[in-house]
Amino acid sequence: MDRIMTLWDSTAIAAFTWGAAIMMMVGALLLYLAIHKKFEPLLLLPIGFGAILANIPQAGFTEPGGLLYYIYYVGIETGVFPLLIFMGVGAMTDFGPLLANPRTLLLGAAAQFGIFATLLGAIALNGLPGFDFTLADASAIAIIGGADGPTAIFLASRLSPDLLGAIAVAAYSYMALVPIIQPPIMKLLTTESERKIQMEQLRPVARREKILFPLAVLFLTLLFLPTATPLVGMFCLGNLMREAGVVDRLSKTAQNELINIVTIFLGLAVGSKLSAQEFLSLQTLGILALGAVAFGIGTASGVLMAKLMSKVSKQPINPLIGAAGVSAVPMAARVVNKVGLEANPQNFLLMHAMGPNVAGVLGSAVAAGILLALVG
Repeated sequence: MDRIMTLWDSTAIAAFTWGAAIMMMVGALLLYLAIHKKFEPLLLLPIGFGAILANIPQAGFTEPGGLLYYIYYVGIETGVFPLLIFMGVGAMTDFGPLLANPRTLLLGAAAQFGIFATLLGAIALNGLPGFDFTLADASAIAIIGGADGPTAIFLASRLSPDLLGAIAVAAYSYMALVPIIQPPIMKLLTTESERKIQMEQLRPVARREKILFPLAVLFLTLLFLPTATPLVGMFCLGNLMREAGVVDRLSKTAQNELINIVTIFLGLAVGSKLSAQEFLSLQTLGILALGAVAFGIGTASGVLMAKLMSKVSKQPINPLIGAAGVSAVPMAARVVNKVGLEANPQNFLLMHAMGPNVAGVLGSAVAAGILLALVG
């Protein structure tokens, strides 16, 4: 009988809890969104599968010696994965639309307003029972508003490691849900006639401009905000490899093999923090709620800034492109293009939206640098 009980105790069924079951269902939901709905499958599929693995009793995936434990420690706690992701994103990014229309930098900056508004919201939550966010915690939570998963992980690993899992999950979840969250906000803040505005074709950008731009960005960051140089530096390195034209093999590796490998491990590492004991808490629910507010405010502030620019500009500006100021590249730009085409089948906004979109990447990195300098 003792042997039978020992055998029973070693099974996952005996150790199963309702919390683990709930989180495995959350993982299954993420897999459904990735496979059936095709919502950012490159992120949600490994995150969802990692969540299922993390909640299997007795498997030991997230315990010392487990695979997910080491992936998380090596890539997330050290901050290596976000930096490698930034290099790959830089190698895939074309700064041409931003250089052709530098005013879109303002839209990328305006969309970061959600970050600083949420910082105040996280501090205000401390007035409710069950919440005890420090200023460092609030700063790490606020960066979710930039819709930039690597930046959120990088900042949280330095300011609030205990909340890193919840922050990473919230950041990547809202990135994946851009096609659902943004369109209602965009339509609410714009009229049909504004959504129909057709913008003038962008000017051609010389190769020399594209080569000098990442070097100039890195130089200015070194001078004025050195705390942001890890993210900005890797982003500029990837972009310089792309534009230089002399290291195509390295550029293609960063764009494909490297970023794909890191994305797999990053997704599994984030999913590993979706275990019941770490995720099912009041603070985590607060972080998810604040993340949604941050993302909504960031989208709205970008659209409102674009409306203001449209009023004072001699050239036509479609306010929809302001929504691309969040740094979910290139998903936010594609959503802008889709909403624009719904209003006007001849309204192709993708390249115009890429300007504020890449500006948002730089903006979120700069915002993280500011928070790190002030709070870290």
